[in-house]
Amino acid sequence: MPGHDIIVIGASAGGVEALKQLVRELPEALPAALFVVLHVPGNGTSVLPKILSKSSPFAATHPQDNEEIKHGRIYIAPPDSHLLIKRGHVRLTRGPKENGFRPAIDPLFRTAARYYSRRVVGVILSGTLDDGTAGLTAIKKRGGIAIAQDPGEALYSGMPLSAIEQANVDHVATVSEIASITGAPRQRDGRGRG
Repeated sequence: MPGHDIIVIGASAGGVEALKQLVRELPEALPAALFVVLHVPGNGTSVLPKILSKSSPFAATHPQDNEEIKHGRIYIAPPDSHLLIKRGHVRLTRGPKENGFRPAIDPLFRTAARYYSRRVVGVILSGTLDDGTAGLTAIKKRGGIAIAQDPGEALYSGMPLSAIEQANVDHVATVSEIASITGAPRQRDGRGRG
């Protein structure tokens, strides 16, 4: 699977609208798998898979533990479980809360960086505080691409601002621009890498 085919997205307050717009604007034939953490209460249910499935040509689901990763899918962290990525599979765990949340963004981003390094695109959307910043830094250290939503567009600018200030992001962009960046064919350099 060449190029940047693992797209990890973190959002919190104000993130549902941004997520809907992002998945709606991605190209239908995008050769990638998307992974989403949206901060949700641990004791509730999440209708985010239904919302994103209606907005996107991709199938959006809460995955089963150890489910195989496939392109053209959106894997969404279920309430009260961290969503992790291992080589070829999704993992769900009830590990300790991070940044006050389970699911939290940082565990997803760290495992994506560990197992997929340069293939990862990390995206931070609207939210408060700083969940996702440490994980985005891990993605950058392993050669992946880091993107933050333009704080001026985000309903809540805390998470994007934290990422911009701390994670040396590659792009600060509106949701439409993020869709273009993540959905565009990757240019290859002279060494054959994307």
